[in-house]
Order: sequence, then C-alpha cells, then structure tokens
Amino acid sequence: MIDALWQNLDYAASVVLFCIGLYTVITRENLIKKFMGLNIMETAVFAFIVALGVVEGGDAPIAGSGAAPPFINPLPQALILTGIVVAVSTTALALSLIIRIWRQCGTIEADELREAE
Repeated sequence: MIDALWQNLDYAASVVLFCIGLYTVITRENLIKKFMGLNIMETAVFAFIVALGVVEGGDAPIAGSGAAPPFINPLPQALILTGIVVAVSTTALALSLIIRIWRQCGTIEADELREAE
C-alpha cells in the first residue's frame, strides 16, 4: 500500500490539494477565500493532468540527433498552458465582480449577502 502510494505520489498530492480546495470552498463564507479555494482545486486538476503526461525516463519530443524514445507526451502540457490562460482570465473577472459586490453591498461575506436579499 505504501509502495503504491509512493509510486503515485504526484497523483496523491493532486487529490490532497483538490480536497483542500474543496474544503475551503465549502467552509468559508468570504467570497475571496471561496474563490481561492476554487483556484486551488483548479491547480490540483492541472497538476494531475500534467502528471498523466510524464513518462519515466522519457525525453522531450524534440527532433534532433540526440533524441531517443521514449518521449514525454507534450499534449497535457499544451492543454494546461491553455487552461492556465483561461484560469487567469476567470480569476481577474471573478475578482472584479467581488470588488463590484463589495462596493454595492459593503460586504463580501456570503451569509451577509444572503441576509441582504
């Protein structure tokens, strides 16, 4: 059991990180903290997908005289780069919306916003 966990440490770390983000989203009332929890969950998914592309002893898939198989799968890294760009955009949008909510309502606590409705 410990050997299997040790061999898949990158996957286990991703799951733990995802759970930390989920816990933050569920337990925190502050909108910024909730959103940071979402960002942690997002990062965990990114790390998990990148870990899927790792090939033990693999080489970068760059054509040249020194290139030899096995090669690392470049598709997960390319997808995650796109995901990071989308994540930064959604973070900027969410933070601007939180600022707007604070200016409009004077609070960013979810329970106080529910009472104000």
